[in-house]
Amino acid sequence: MLRRHPKFDARISRATRSPFIIVPMIERFSQMPASLRANARWMRLGASKIPALIVHPDWQSGRMVPVMLWIHGRTVHKELDPGRYLRWMRAGLGTCAVDLPGHGERLEESLIQPSQSWPVIRQMIDEIDEVVAALGEMPEFDSRRLGIGGMSAGGMATLARLCAPHPFRCASVEATTGSWRHQQDREMFRGHSVAAIDQLNPIDRLDQWREIPLQAIHARHDEWVSIDGQRAFIESLRDRYRDPSRIEFVEYDRTGAPNEHAGFGRMASDAKNKQRDFLAQWLLSPKE
Repeated sequence: MLRRHPKFDARISRATRSPFIIVPMIERFSQMPASLRANARWMRLGASKIPALIVHPDWQSGRMVPVMLWIHGRTVHKELDPGRYLRWMRAGLGTCAVDLPGHGERLEESLIQPSQSWPVIRQMIDEIDEVVAALGEMPEFDSRRLGIGGMSAGGMATLARLCAPHPFRCASVEATTGSWRHQQDREMFRGHSVAAIDQLNPIDRLDQWREIPLQAIHARHDEWVSIDGQRAFIESLRDRYRDPSRIEFVEYDRTGAPNEHAGFGRMASDAKNKQRDFLAQWLLSPKE
């Protein structure tokens, strides 16, 4: 079992030869639900020491559980939205929520600007494998039942990473897009190499996509990430699936969220419940 130390704890990963470092609970999580705090650990994962919030339903049980890797969006941090993690925990799922490069515990003001979204996404794509390797060294989690997901920029990194061989059983993304050309006029892509961006554009790499269950949640009037791009991506993906029913596309009308983008406003609880149910369906069974 992982043990708590007043300051930190470390052990060596056979895969990365770097320590898992457990650090003290950070202040912004201190007001979160007590049951979630009791089951949360803050760690640094992999050679890059990626800040992660790790939640297990019961660390002392000795039970190996599925785990969901979650990547937040630009300008926020991994501790955002504890209601998501609480739902997963109560359903019997583990959580590994990481900070985007330049965000949260590794904050760099320059990297939270819209113009820096592309290099942040690109770095996060590369870091996903470090996180997966670190999770594979934790006996509390079942690496055969591993999911991935993210919101906005985190969702873009997720979809791009899924266009190459990977260990994930399912994925759930929110307010994001797998057709990056629909975002080409946004500041995030200005001044960056079109060739480099196209090389990672998910809709152009579907020949490398493995047919896993995918859930996408989006607001129809999203002002930051047009639903048209995600619709185009989902339609292209469904055309390639032998069983298109394994793709779930949830669309909301007006939600009242800021810019109809962040958190789904009055539909937030419904979105979280739908996501929990989707993940439970595909991760809690011993095999697909």
